[in-house]
Amino acid sequence: MKFLKLIFKIFLLIVICIVLFIIYSSIFDYKPKSQQTIYKSDYPDSIEISKNYDLMIWNIGYCGLSADMDFFYDGGEQVRTSKENVLTNLKFIKSILKKNDSLDFILLQEVDINSKRSYHINELECFKLNLPCFRGFFGKNYDVKFVPSPIIKPLGKVKSGLLSMSRSNPKSVTRYSFPGNYSWPVRLFMSDRCFLVKRFATKNKKEFILINTHYSAYDDGTLKKQQMDYLKKFIIEEYEKGNYVIVGGDWNQNPPDVDYSEIKENSPTKRFVLNPINKDYLPKDWTWVYDPSTPTNRYLNAPYEKGKTITPIIDFYLMSPNIKCQFVKTIDFDFLNTDHQPIMYSFNLE
Repeated sequence: MKFLKLIFKIFLLIVICIVLFIIYSSIFDYKPKSQQTIYKSDYPDSIEISKNYDLMIWNIGYCGLSADMDFFYDGGEQVRTSKENVLTNLKFIKSILKKNDSLDFILLQEVDINSKRSYHINELECFKLNLPCFRGFFGKNYDVKFVPSPIIKPLGKVKSGLLSMSRSNPKSVTRYSFPGNYSWPVRLFMSDRCFLVKRFATKNKKEFILINTHYSAYDDGTLKKQQMDYLKKFIIEEYEKGNYVIVGGDWNQNPPDVDYSEIKENSPTKRFVLNPINKDYLPKDWTWVYDPSTPTNRYLNAPYEKGKTITPIIDFYLMSPNIKCQFVKTIDFDFLNTDHQPIMYSFNLE
């Protein structure tokens, strides 16, 4: 009888702790505004018409997803790599960015500023110091005091987001929250997806809209559909004003004309579902820009093995009809230091 009472007391204590933890997480839950102005300038630079500009997108995987890593969310076993590996990956990413400091624009995803998974290194400040000629603006999309999964070795504190950098001074930078979220209480521990809009003046009195984005990964497609519908309305309205629009980032989907049905049917992970973007998502004069010869991402169900690991294209650009693509190339580092690869893109406004 005493043993049963002890078991009951332990069970009751566990329940109370869980309830208190959920209450704590609810109180400190990050609740971003639907629209937040991050920066405004009375003296913006002007973007020229017909001049070639160079852009890079890169999901850096918070410097923690090098070739040695798998990840528990994706069917792997590991939660985080070593601090030594994070520092090695950070050094590599900084060196690549420095070698490409002649670019006009750089859009990064999964940049940590205070996360246990990256040993609380402020990667945002590292990149700003590394590229002093660039103006960098940060849009937070993940801010959780403590992620409790997996239970044995929890992910812990996460603070991360999007970083948009440019040589030119923008008119404004605005963070837009995507609609939709996971059900409660799961949403307390998941990212709050957004896109970061840099608005530049142009010489012909219009505006160049540069969007840095990162869509949901671990959903059945429902959240991504809401996010894509929201983006579609936004970019069409901007284009109808006569503005120029480029969207770049990690879409967690494949381009409309790339067929990954075989990967989807034989996926080693249940949480990440790879779906194509609908071919009728936008009018045909809008262009999806990517390098078909080189994958941009590798699956994290196991450490990377060349020729064995699944490697799709899920990072790419979308441009409005009044922009011309001059060049696009995915830089192949064989996923040594990141689970995504950078994509270079040259364009001009027509």
